[in-house]
Amino acid sequence: MPRPPSFRRAAAATPSAQSPRHGLARVLSKLGACSRSQAEQWIRAGRVSVDGRVVRDPHQPTLIDRHRLAVDGQPVQRSESVYVVFNKPRGIVVSAADEHGRATVYTALAAAGLPWLGPVGRLDKASEGLLLLSNDTTWAAGITDPATHLEKTYHVQVAGQPDAAVLQAMLAGVEDAGDRLKARKATLLRVGEKNAWLEVVLDEGRNRHIRRLLAALGFDVLRLIRVAIGPLALGELAKGQWRRLDQDEVRALVTQS
Repeated sequence: MPRPPSFRRAAAATPSAQSPRHGLARVLSKLGACSRSQAEQWIRAGRVSVDGRVVRDPHQPTLIDRHRLAVDGQPVQRSESVYVVFNKPRGIVVSAADEHGRATVYTALAAAGLPWLGPVGRLDKASEGLLLLSNDTTWAAGITDPATHLEKTYHVQVAGQPDAAVLQAMLAGVEDAGDRLKARKATLLRVGEKNAWLEVVLDEGRNRHIRRLLAALGFDVLRLIRVAIGPLALGELAKGQWRRLDQDEVRALVTQS
């Protein structure tokens, strides 16, 4: 007996239900081809086609597993998921390209033959230490989402000698430019004649969070090094060097976030 039409329509809709629609730029990013902002530039420049037709709308609904995508005529395939930890030196910027011609983190990765990788969070030019990069945008979003409160640990050198009252004030927090800035933990590591090292743990991250927090309390930051994200520590990775995360480390960060 033939199946009723309603059953046939439901069966035909199943692939779409399993393959959600996203904007074209987001799909290119999720495939690991580039960042979403770069995808938008490519699309508006007419470099991207969907099923053989050029599309200039970055928000055009696209099925990641059903539409054929190409950039400059070359098919876009889902890239292998890559997860990298990089020990960022001071003085380089976390950007694919810099308008002032400064060195970027990608300069250090250029010869590695890796697919496009996006930074998972940021470190400003003057900061150094642990930086994650990946083309797995879903994984990256879980780590950077403020709602996860994933702890990030920093070693911070300051001019002066903060006392217990300063550490307590860091935990209590300050108001700065409309932001509430505070540390989850603040510990004095060692004290010199003119400066000191602190260990500061954040479970959220505003722009220049630690620098602004300490400036509000009267201390200039001399060095700022991120030494851990969740359970992942920088360890013995040399400055300017990188390595791939193993699957246990990838899963541990997802579990923590």
